[in-house]
This record gives sequence, structure tokens and C-alpha cells, in this order.
Amino acid sequence: MTAGTAAGPLPAGPVPRPTVTSRVLDIIGAFTPDRPALTITQIARRAGLPLSTAHRLVGELTCWGALERDGTGLYRIGLRLWEVGALARGPVLREAAMPFLEDLYEATHENVHLAVLDGLDVVYIERISARDAVHVFSRVAGRWPAHATGVGLAMLAHADPELQERAIAGPLRRFTPKTITTGPELRRVLAEVRRTGAAVSDGQVETFAMSVGAPVFGPDDTVVAAVAIVVPASGWEARSLVPVVRAAARGISRALGAPRALRRPESARREG
Repeated sequence: MTAGTAAGPLPAGPVPRPTVTSRVLDIIGAFTPDRPALTITQIARRAGLPLSTAHRLVGELTCWGALERDGTGLYRIGLRLWEVGALARGPVLREAAMPFLEDLYEATHENVHLAVLDGLDVVYIERISARDAVHVFSRVAGRWPAHATGVGLAMLAHADPELQERAIAGPLRRFTPKTITTGPELRRVLAEVRRTGAAVSDGQVETFAMSVGAPVFGPDDTVVAAVAIVVPASGWEARSLVPVVRAAARGISRALGAPRALRRPESARREG
């Protein structure tokens, strides 16, 4: 009998010890939108670290500015980490997009979103909203499943085929009775987005809200972001919003140097 077969397979090898880097990342990851302020004990527990280790690393992070400690002893993400985060792709997109986002906002005085795709989630990098605009869950730096949002569908439709197949394979989380929850339905919707140039997410996150999104392309003509308007589901027609959303997305793409946005539209060539 081969050694180890009676009691099961032999261990693959020693489990690697956590590195200092992984421990620091676990500490940063302990903070979430619903728990933005934590005690040192909570940080240690959520990061899975001994209290003494957490105390030492949190002290170093606080000295560097990645964390801040308030007068009550609670720790929060520090401004130094925010400054580093500002070097990510978001600010470049935001700068190019802001004039077009502001135009969209003036057209509706509802919610205007700019988002990027991260795996099968969207991450919002800008939001403009009126005080009495329809309620949305989105927030800057927040995440949401791509299949349920206008910005997400707009990007998924033009994403790498492998990523599309991952999304289609699911699982697809349900939020309302109108949420896309099957692979064949998602495949059909993505094909429709490619055909029309816009994505409509009607009541998928909240039944009373509708999102109309369009993809933004970068210098290599790959999708880099999406822009969307979110309005009340009643009182608005998606077809009336599609042209302005597509125009905004095309304007942002042009500002980013996307070749497809720099080319004259086929309709304009015929009219010229």
C-alpha cells in the first residue's frame, strides 16, 4: 500500500506563512463602506491577526498616513492612501468625462454615473445627482454586479469574450423580479447592447428606477468605462434617453482618443 492512501492524500506541502504585505493588505481590507471606522480589536479580528501584530502594523500605517486615529480611538482610512488612490485610472477618465456628465445632468437633473469594470463588478468613479433624484444605491468607489446595471451591461457587451462567458455562466444575483438571472437572457441582452450601442436596465436593482448606459472606449478602441443616466422607471422612455447617453459616451471616447470616436459616423458621411 502506498503511504498516505489509507488516510487520504498526502499534504501538498507546508502552508506558506502570511507575509507582511499580505497582513497589511488584510488590515486595509478590514475597512468597508458599512464599517469605515474600527477599533484596534475589531481590525485584528477582521484581518485575522493577533492583537499585538495588528497593533504594531496599524501604528506603522498610521505614522505613514494610510490610517488615521480619531479622538475616540477609532481608526479610519487616511488621506495619504486617498492620495495614492488618486493616481489610479479613475481621475484621468473623470477629467475627460466631466463636461459630458454635467451636460447629461442638466438634461435630466437625475442621476448620472461614470463607472469602470473590475471583473464582474462595476466600480463607480463619479456620480452627479440632484437632491430629489430617484433613489440609487451607487456611490463613488462603490461596487455593484455588472449584469444588473446600465453601465455594467454596456461594458460587458464589449468586454473580452472570456469575461462575457464568465458572466453568462453565473451565478447572477437577483435583486428584483426584473433582474437578469439566466445565462441565455444575459447573452441576448448583451447582443442587443452591441446592436443598439446602449444598455437599458429597467427595474433590475430597484423596480422604480431605470438606467440607460453606453460604453466609453479608449485609445486602443477597447471599452474602458461606461456612462449612464438613472431616472424613475415611470415618466421616462428609454428611447428618448439613448441618443443623449450615446452622444456623451462618444464625446468622452473622443476626448480619450478612441479611433472609433474620431471617425465620422456613417450617417454623417451619407448626409455629407
